[in-house]
Amino acid sequence: MILTEILKKNKSQIGSVFPFNLNKIPTVVSDCSKSNADLSAVDYKNAKEYYDYAQQFLKGENAVAGVGGYLEERIIYEGRDLFEKEKEPRNIHLGIDVSLKAGTPLIAPLDGIVHSFADNKGLGDYGPTIVLEHEMEGYSFFTLYGHLSRTSLTDKSVGQKLSKGTEFASLGNMEENGQWPPHLHFQLITDMRDYQGDFPGVCSKSRLEEFKVLCPNPNYILQIDKLPM
Repeated sequence: MILTEILKKNKSQIGSVFPFNLNKIPTVVSDCSKSNADLSAVDYKNAKEYYDYAQQFLKGENAVAGVGGYLEERIIYEGRDLFEKEKEPRNIHLGIDVSLKAGTPLIAPLDGIVHSFADNKGLGDYGPTIVLEHEMEGYSFFTLYGHLSRTSLTDKSVGQKLSKGTEFASLGNMEENGQWPPHLHFQLITDMRDYQGDFPGVCSKSRLEEFKVLCPNPNYILQIDKLPM
C-alpha cells in the first residue's frame, strides 16, 4: 500500500502522539477478544464494572499504559446498540487503543490541519473526536483521535493549522468519552469519504477487506514496539 510504504520510509520524521515515549514506560498489550478468559467474569456492558476491570488490569500488570486492538475481533461490543443495530454486528476494531489516565495530553505527530471535529455523544461512541489531515510526499491521509475531553474541542476550527509537536487535545474521562475507561482510539484513514468528525472505528466481518484498505495499521504512526506493523 502506497501510504504504508511512505510512512515506513519517513519513520524518523514522525513524532510521538504523547508527551512521552510509550516504549519507555511500563506498557502491556490488552486483549478485548473472547480468548481473554478474564472478560467472561465481567459485565462489560456495565460502564462502571468495565472501567474497574480495566483499571485493575493495568494495576495487576504494573503498567502505566495498555495498548492494542488493531483488527481485533472484540467481544466487548456485544449487547451494545451502537454496534448491533445493523443486520450484521460490527466487532472488528480498526484502530489502536492506548489506555492512559484521563487528562493525558495529545501531540500532533506530523504537520497538518484540522479536517473536522465533533462530540459523538452516546453510550459506546467516541465522545469528543478530532480528525487531522496530513500530507507526505504528495499523499494526503488522516488521523482520528477519539474519546477526548470536551475541552479539546473548544478552540478548534476546520482548516486550523497544527505543527508537528503541538499539543492539541487531551484524553477524556468516562463521563465524556462515551462511557469507556480513559483511552485514546487512534486510527489511520486513507479516505474520509463524507464523514465529518467521525468515521467507523469498528466494522463487520464481511466488510473487513474494504476497511483494511481504508484504515491501514495505525502503528506506522504510533510505532509501539510491542505491536506489529
